[in-house]
Amino acid sequence: MSASLLYMCRKFPGMLPFALFFVAVVLSVMGAAYFTVLAFLAPITILICEEAKMDKLTGAVAINCGALAGGNFPTASLGVVFRGLIDTAYEAEPAFEATNSFVDEMKIFGFAIVFSLILIAIFRFGFKSNLGKGVTFNRPEPFDKKQKTTLHLMILMMVIVLVFPLLKMAVPGNELIGKIAGKVDVGLVAFCFTIIALLFDLAPQKEVIARVPWNTILMIAGAGMLIAVAVQAGTIDALSAWIGSNVPTALIPLAFSFVGAFMSFFSSTTGVVAPALFPLIPGLAAATGLNPAALFACTILGAQSSAISPFSSGGSLILGSCGNEEDRNHLFNRLLFVAVPISVICCAVYNLIVAVVL
Repeated sequence: MSASLLYMCRKFPGMLPFALFFVAVVLSVMGAAYFTVLAFLAPITILICEEAKMDKLTGAVAINCGALAGGNFPTASLGVVFRGLIDTAYEAEPAFEATNSFVDEMKIFGFAIVFSLILIAIFRFGFKSNLGKGVTFNRPEPFDKKQKTTLHLMILMMVIVLVFPLLKMAVPGNELIGKIAGKVDVGLVAFCFTIIALLFDLAPQKEVIARVPWNTILMIAGAGMLIAVAVQAGTIDALSAWIGSNVPTALIPLAFSFVGAFMSFFSSTTGVVAPALFPLIPGLAAATGLNPAALFACTILGAQSSAISPFSSGGSLILGSCGNEEDRNHLFNRLLFVAVPISVICCAVYNLIVAVVL
């Protein structure tokens, strides 16, 4: 697949990050969860970056943005959750007129696509290490038997992961399909197919196990435990209360962007950030005259701007796709000290523009 993408982009090599972005968007819009998209595309992207002499950081940003932006579609995995949280926020405040959550989510989806393209362009054209000179894209050689078997297993895994979410979209009233769609565990499915691949002897077992990034896994697990302690200590509640009482009206969109990014750096956007900040929006919008759709968009885009952090699930999946420890350590530092600051700052500026437009 990576060789095919390289060959397709041989006439327009500068568009390779954008091609990866749109592949991730399509998969997310179709119903694949954020983690599913990254688990599928991250290893392919790392390989593509190595073959194309493109900065791995650019490839990581491209697929991360695509998975998040596509997931914001109203019927996609993240979009459905955000729509429910928007409706719940207004149900808790019956005095305020509720907005159309589907329309609001469509706006968020559109703003996320535009911001992602801007951010990818910054990384693509801002780093000299992208697509070095003398790179040629030749027609890939035909797959051998083991490669074909691996590809078939990957496609079958994607079908199993996607079929029930898609059926749920097509038949939303079917309780059985909805229940099965909610029970499909991507990790368990991937584990089962890994066992099948080992039984088919598609790769040396010892080499595969040796390349598992155990240090990265333990680091993420330890950081997650410390983060959970901070959440239980009331850090999120304190931030939410501070925004509602101390931020000037003109800076509220900027505050929602930065606080969302900070909270998402060490917690889940759907599980913590949105449930904590969305209930503040109806009252703030009514009191300040700001468009609630703009505040919802600033919150989500701000939270997603730091999702490339190596401490997050997405960042850890990308790190786990690197082939050796040296590459993982190098990419870890660049994700943390380059990708996250650039993304968060650019998103804050972008959110100010969004607030003015809406």
